[in-house]
Amino acid sequence: MSPAQFRWSSAAHSHTGLVREINEDAYLDQPERGLWAVADGMGGHAVGDVASGMVIDILSKIPPSINLMQLVANARQQLQRVNKQLRAEAALRHVQIIGSTIVVLLACDVRCGYLWAGDSRIYLARNERLTRLTHDHSRIEELKSRHPHNAAYSTHQPARNVITRAVGASDTLELDEGTMEVKDGDIFLLCSDGLSNALSEQEIGSMLFPGNYRQACEALIDLALKRGGRDNISAVVVGVEDLYSEEKTIVNPAL
Repeated sequence: MSPAQFRWSSAAHSHTGLVREINEDAYLDQPERGLWAVADGMGGHAVGDVASGMVIDILSKIPPSINLMQLVANARQQLQRVNKQLRAEAALRHVQIIGSTIVVLLACDVRCGYLWAGDSRIYLARNERLTRLTHDHSRIEELKSRHPHNAAYSTHQPARNVITRAVGASDTLELDEGTMEVKDGDIFLLCSDGLSNALSEQEIGSMLFPGNYRQACEALIDLALKRGGRDNISAVVVGVEDLYSEEKTIVNPAL
């Protein structure tokens, strides 16, 4: 199968929001390398923008790879490296934590992989259906998983903003990962919780299906701002086109 069978296109945008003074989100948008990421500096901790910036910077330096397994391994290695750097930076500044959530999407040939720590998310829109590929590393998700039938554990609980994993949060960084085979017309969304907390999955899906990635980014962030924009908001929308598909899916990537 030709390595050039799939063409990847994307668009990205980030907004400080209407309440915060500093944007502690950062993103990576490199479709030519099959590499995308969103990092959200931990709110309430020192220099969250420094943390997310360091995470994205080191991911941008992932060496090229001819297979997905090695690409994912390289991303893991870079994240472990920046985790140590952030721990050292926190010690130097005499603060407990300088950290950031992270979601990374990596594409190679007919497959893609993803890594994450924290509550930033990756969604997949396929065949007019939206699926969340990640689960939040947060206190509220732990409570909900332990008590699935207890309505009291809802997104309105105070624990909703307490995350249990992040780059720089502890000496040992735990990352979850997944891999999948891509299909013509697949659209991925990487976003910070400033977006996912403001919009329903139905709203997110309705803005991804048309296939215009730049317009989708703008529409998602605009709606989050209309909901109050209480947090930083970031979105990276990624789409894939099978150049050899007999039944072409119409894709209109922003240029």
